[in-house]
Amino acid sequence: MTIDDIRPFLETYHRGVVTTFRKNGAAQMSILLSGFYRGAVVFVIRGNTAKLANLKRDPRCAVLNVKPDWSEYAVVEGTAEVHGWDNTDPEELRLMLRETYRACGGGEHPDWDEYDRVMRQERRAVVMVKPDHVYGLWR
Repeated sequence: MTIDDIRPFLETYHRGVVTTFRKNGAAQMSILLSGFYRGAVVFVIRGNTAKLANLKRDPRCAVLNVKPDWSEYAVVEGTAEVHGWDNTDPEELRLMLRETYRACGGGEHPDWDEYDRVMRQERRAVVMVKPDHVYGLWR
């Protein structure tokens, strides 16, 4: 199974859970909205979260996307690329944040200037999970 096999699922169902790893090796899970962008699972996170610190220290992670009734799911295990204000050109990041918003089911934002301001203020980052292993159950 490849990322292309589950792409339609990822483009349709955006609710999910990401698993990252703490310093002591324990799993840390968070709910999120994710999508498909540039061959990866993508999501946006705040700049001061445990999952961001975990991913910067250890980029291994897994993202589970589910149907709203939990009857079907897809999992992408892989390596996270974190694109934040400290390592990405501000204009490139602004555009990536917008594309990630769209990919996560947001469509067009009613006020992109406000969105950009909030993303900068909250030091939001884009996480792209490049797949190493893909599996799931869907019909």
